[in-house]
Amino acid sequence: MNRIHDLGGMHGFGPIHAEPERSEPPFHEPWEATACALMLGTLRLGRWSLDRFRHTIERQAPLDYLRRSYFEKWFEAVCELAVAEGLVTEDELRTGVADTPVRPRDERWTPDFSTDRAPRWAAGDRVRAVVRNPAGHTRQPRYVRGRVGTVVRVAGAEPLPEAAAEDRCEVGHVYLVRFEAAELWGADATGRDAVYLELWDDHLEAA
Repeated sequence: MNRIHDLGGMHGFGPIHAEPERSEPPFHEPWEATACALMLGTLRLGRWSLDRFRHTIERQAPLDYLRRSYFEKWFEAVCELAVAEGLVTEDELRTGVADTPVRPRDERWTPDFSTDRAPRWAAGDRVRAVVRNPAGHTRQPRYVRGRVGTVVRVAGAEPLPEAAAEDRCEVGHVYLVRFEAAELWGADATGRDAVYLELWDDHLEAA
């Protein structure tokens, strides 16, 4: 989807004043930890995939997406999915009281993402990110479409995000690909920078 979540390379948002990762707390408010636990806990129920969760965030209204914090986006997405899947009702969300008590689950879920297909690419291969305008979810950033990079390593097999967002399981190989900054940003880039992306088979073609 060409939506507001895909901000890479866009102008007009001002400078980024990032805190050093080692000094930034994982949660800035106690409720953020609760939102994180809620997302991880409901994901383990197996009612939706991580990519469907991501796609739900991506479909938030652009102005809401920009004004909400990171964990506010998470919380809103979990609430939407929980209602859609019948885990809670709108009334239960509004009141904070369950109509029917729920018994805790204690079984473990161990997914199998193996595939008999051999990787299409190997370390050192030159590849080009395919050019497409997907109608749904994708993990391929817009700014990398049509750009050429180098495979650094094969990173295993995982469900294809585009399929997982629609509750289908299609497993493909994932590759860590290095794109030189100049390839992405042209003359404005420095010669010492690069961007590393994890992309699937379906995101790449021979350069």
